Amino acid sequence: MNGIEKNFTSIQQMADRYLTQKNEVADTGAKVSFEDVLRQTKDIREADAATLKFSKHAVMRLADRNINLSSEQSRRLETGVKKAGEKGIHDSLVLMDSLAFIVNVPNKTVVTAMEQNETDKNIFTNIDGAVII
Repeated sequence: MNGIEKNFTSIQQMADRYLTQKNEVADTGAKVSFEDVLRQTKDIREADAATLKFSKHAVMRLADRNINLSSEQSRRLETGVKKAGEKGIHDSLVLMDSLAFIVNVPNKTVVTAMEQNETDKNIFTNIDGAVII
């Protein structure tokens, strides 16, 4: 009998000791309410949702046009997308500094990016709102 003491007279005594021990260990853990678990899950989802994504097309356009966003510009762009969402905009033009971004707001995805002077006669299609930041 490797690892099991020979002091037990029955299987029930052995089961009681080890099962009770497991339950006592489980009971000594921190008590977490269901509400706390839901709140933590919501916080994680909101953190993920706040992160702005760039489509493959947008990443290629940024690279082709040698556009590098600073962390401050990224933060401002996220703020602009949040404002667009608050107004119910689905596909938004976000103008920031000398840059123009087309963003799918519900998916928080930048679809394309360009410098404002590169736009064809400054015409933007397939948008239902614009944010200037």
